[in-house]
Amino acid sequence: MEITSTRGKHGIRTHVLLVVAMALVIAIVTCGCLLLIRHRLRAQVTDDLSQDLDHSVITFQDLQAERVSALDRESSLLAELPTLKALMTSGDELTIQNGATEFWQLSGNDLFALAYPDGRVVAVYTKGTPVDATIRQGLKTLLASPQKRYLIDGQGLYVCSVRPLYFGSDEDGTLLGYVISGISIERTVRQISQPTGVEATFLSEGQVVASTLSQSGQTSLRMQPGLFSGTPQAPSTVNFGSIRYLAATEDLTAAATSPLKLVVLKSFEPAERSINRINRMVLSAGFLALLSGTVLMIALSHLLTRPLEELSRSVIAFGSGNDPYRIPRYGTQEVRQLSTAFAGMINEIKQKNRALLESERLATIGRMASSVSHDLRHYLAAIYANSEFLASGRLSETERAEIFADVRAAVHGTTDMIESLLIFSRTGASVRRSPELMAILLERAAAVVRAHPDAEGVSLVTRLGEPTETAVVVDGKQIERAVCNLLLNACQAVRTTGKEARIVMTLEVHQEHMTVSVIDNGDGIPESIRTSLFEPFVSEGKQKGTGLGLTLAHCIAVEHGGEVVLLSSIPGETIFQMTVAREIQTPNALTMSATGPHDEVHQHENLQA
Repeated sequence: MEITSTRGKHGIRTHVLLVVAMALVIAIVTCGCLLLIRHRLRAQVTDDLSQDLDHSVITFQDLQAERVSALDRESSLLAELPTLKALMTSGDELTIQNGATEFWQLSGNDLFALAYPDGRVVAVYTKGTPVDATIRQGLKTLLASPQKRYLIDGQGLYVCSVRPLYFGSDEDGTLLGYVISGISIERTVRQISQPTGVEATFLSEGQVVASTLSQSGQTSLRMQPGLFSGTPQAPSTVNFGSIRYLAATEDLTAAATSPLKLVVLKSFEPAERSINRINRMVLSAGFLALLSGTVLMIALSHLLTRPLEELSRSVIAFGSGNDPYRIPRYGTQEVRQLSTAFAGMINEIKQKNRALLESERLATIGRMASSVSHDLRHYLAAIYANSEFLASGRLSETERAEIFADVRAAVHGTTDMIESLLIFSRTGASVRRSPELMAILLERAAAVVRAHPDAEGVSLVTRLGEPTETAVVVDGKQIERAVCNLLLNACQAVRTTGKEARIVMTLEVHQEHMTVSVIDNGDGIPESIRTSLFEPFVSEGKQKGTGLGLTLAHCIAVEHGGEVVLLSSIPGETIFQMTVAREIQTPNALTMSATGPHDEVHQHENLQA
C-alpha cells in the first residue's frame, strides 16, 4: 500500500479555518447589527424630528392666533376712542399724520397705520424700517383682502389686524376709515426656537424676510431650490455645510400680501452624537466578543484538531512504512470512531499484504521453475548422454575432446543459469567497486559475446573513443555481465530476421555519468512485452534463456547510480541505453583494492545463458 504524503503541500489547517470562520461570523454579525441599529435609530430620529417639526408648526400657528386675537382686541379698543374718530373726521392728512403718532405710541406695536374708507393710506409708522411704497402697497392689499394677516415689506414681516372706524355704531354708523396694527414676526419666531431648538425661517420669493438662522445658514437655505416649490412638501433632509437638518415647509401665501413660506428646521447633530455613542458601544461589544470568541475557539479547535493531526501523522507513517506510529484514542466521538476504523483497516491491510506477499512468492517460484526447468533439463540431458559416450572405450581422442567440450559447455550453461538466479536474489551489498576504464570493460564484454554461439554470423561494431578518458569507479565484473546481457539480447533479436545481422555499441562520456548504447537492426520489441520488459522471467520469441538478462542488466545499472531504458524500437532499429554514474559516494560504495585482470575463460563463465 502507498499513501502520498501531504507534507509540503499548501492548505489551511483545520483550527485556523475554525478560528477564521468564527472571527468572520462575529465580524459579520457585529457589522450587520451595527448597520441595522444605525438604520433603525436614524429612522426613529427622523420620525421624532418630524413630529417635533409638526409640533413646532402647530405651536407657531397657535401663537399667531393668540397674537392676532390680541391685535384685534387692541385695534378694537383704539377704534372706539372718540379722539381717534375725531381725528379721522378732520379731513386734513397732515393733521391726521401728526395726531396718529400719539396713538402709535399708545399701542406699542411695531406697525401702525390709518387709512381712509377708500383704502388710501394716510399715516404709516414702523419701528426700525423706513416706510416705502412696498409697505403702502401691502397695506392696500390687506384692506382689500380681509382674510390676509401677513404684511411683507421686503425687509420685514408683520402679522397685522385691520379694524374699521365708525361714527356711531358698527351696524348703522358711518365708516370713517381703518386702523391697522401689526407686530414683527421675529418675536413669535424667537419664542418657538428657544425652547424647542427648532430653527424657523420665512421666505418670500426666494428671499429671507425673517429667520433665526445665522447669515451663513440663511445663505445655505437660499441654495435649496426644492424648498421654494409651490406644492407642500414632506419633511426632507438638507445640508448646511457639515450640519444636517430635517426641514418641513408650510405655505402661508393665502394669508400674506406676497408669496410666503414658513420653513422649520431641526438639526440632526444631537441625535448623531447619540447614534455615534451607541455605535461605539456596539463596536466595543463586538470587539470583546471577537476577542473572547477567538480565545475560546483556539482552545476548542486545538482540542478538536489535535487527535486529527495525530491520526494524520499516523496515516502518513503507516503509508511510508515508518514504525512505530501512535493511533489516538482520545478526542470527540467521531475521532475515536475514525481511529478505531483506521486501526482495523491497518490490521486488515497487514493481513492482506502478508497473504499477497506469500502468493507472489509462490508465483515467482513457479515462474522461475517454469522458466529454468526446460534449459536445466536440456543441460543435464546433454551431460548425461555425453557422459555415457565418454564411458565407452571405442572413442578416439578427437571424439573424446569434442564430447568433453560439449559437457563443459553444458556445465558452464548450468553454472551461468544458477549464478543469474543468485545475482537476481542478491542486493547491492555484494558490489565491489574499484577504479576501471569503461572502454576496456566494454571491449572485454564484446570479446566474450563474439565468442558466444549466439553471436555467430553477427557483425558487432564498437565505438568507444579514447580509453584513458573513460575512468570510472565500478564493479567491473558486474558491468561486464550487464553489457554482455544487452549484447546477447541484441544478438538473439537480429538472428531471427533472416537478413544481415548488425549490432553497434557506442559509449558517451559525460562529467557525472557514462552512457552505453546498444543498437541492433532486428524486428524490434513486441508491443505485448514493452511495458514489462525489465520484469523477471519475461521473454518472447526466444528458444532458450531464463528471461533474466535485461532484469539483471537493469539491476546492475541501478546499483551503479544509473538505469537501463528502451530508448526506441522500430523494425530495423532498436536502441537500449544504459547509464552508469562515474563515482557513487555511499557507504560500501568504494572498495579501492586493486583486482587482477579477468581472463577470457573467466568472462565466459559469467556469461548469461
